[in-house]
Amino acid sequence: MSSPRRSWRERLREAHVRVTSQRLAVLHTLDAHPHSTAAEIVGFVDAKEMDALTVQGAYVMLQQLEAASFVRRVNLPDSASVHWETRVGDNHHHVQCVMCGRIEDVDCVVGQAPCLTPADTHGMRILEAQIVFRGICESCAGRLKDDTGDAGADGVAVASSPSESGTDRPARAGLQTTVGARPS
Repeated sequence: MSSPRRSWRERLREAHVRVTSQRLAVLHTLDAHPHSTAAEIVGFVDAKEMDALTVQGAYVMLQQLEAASFVRRVNLPDSASVHWETRVGDNHHHVQCVMCGRIEDVDCVVGQAPCLTPADTHGMRILEAQIVFRGICESCAGRLKDDTGDAGADGVAVASSPSESGTDRPARAGLQTTVGARPS
């Protein structure tokens, strides 16, 4: 079944970016596994299909693809690695589980980009607003409830400290909002 979208090969050619099997493999992998790190991408790529793709090589390639607007860098709180996605050109945001680290896209909350209007722009023309909603996914909440038999005031079971949750991530998290003037 063919996709109505142009193929990565066609899009790379139209942008005058050299088409290589490694670039195609990275882009196809990110389509299948959005929000992956460079190390995860290397792990997902079939060894038979791709010889000698290293994490460093993937990272350099991702930076080149970002410069050509094919991928987007996703920096998240409490994450040691940069995540990448092929969803570019819109002002979407992310929701992240503080327990398992799962990341999902969230469409722009209100109106046109940027979604937020800061009280003071300090003379800058705002180009984008980055929002990361942080919480606990249903799967992790269910595991916590099973482990502790206790639910928090919001009905979600929560460990009382990060060490009890078996992760270095905080057991509860609020909303982090970053408003920046970095072009996407």
